[in-house]
Amino acid sequence: MTALLSKLLLPTLNRACVCPSADGRTRLYRLAAVCFGMMCILQVILNISLKLAFCTGRVVEQRDMGVPTRTLLGCIEGWRLSGSSCYFLSTERKTWEESRQDCLERGADLVVVNSRNEQKFLTGLNRNIDSVWIGLTDRETEGTWKWVDGTPLATRYWGRNQPDNGAVFVVHIGEEDCVEINSGYSDPVNKWNDIACNSQFNWICERVI
Repeated sequence: MTALLSKLLLPTLNRACVCPSADGRTRLYRLAAVCFGMMCILQVILNISLKLAFCTGRVVEQRDMGVPTRTLLGCIEGWRLSGSSCYFLSTERKTWEESRQDCLERGADLVVVNSRNEQKFLTGLNRNIDSVWIGLTDRETEGTWKWVDGTPLATRYWGRNQPDNGAVFVVHIGEEDCVEINSGYSDPVNKWNDIACNSQFNWICERVI
């Protein structure tokens, strides 16, 4: 595209820039202004062409790597946009680790909840599903909750009497190291529950855009 534009515009520039010496200073200035203006237009067109070529290359690169590319309007089909992230709600159930692996294969990770507004969005997203995995765990150190991106837990939205590490269900005592959003809690926001990581639930992936 750049080569074609050069072939089309450069001859015109050459003709416009042949400035006769005998036509007076005014005509000379006018021709110089025309030459300068056409050069500016050519530069703008070339810049746009380079940007389009770069963006196309990035899209092809991401596609070849198996990473879904987002549309100009926000998120790819099957994902929901909220704030600066795209969210994917699964339609099947897996363990916490299997769910995270699915997110990674989609170029994302299990969701990290950073604000009350995000938590409210997530509870609305899964309102028709009993439980969904989020990217919070204390498997590394009991009682020290961390997100999948390595950041420590700061804002908490635990359901009533949670986390309890399996105190209610004797079979899970000391083994509840992963976190779900459980729609069974009546509180509209505080719905986190720690539960055994080998339980099988739906999950929510997040990809920052």
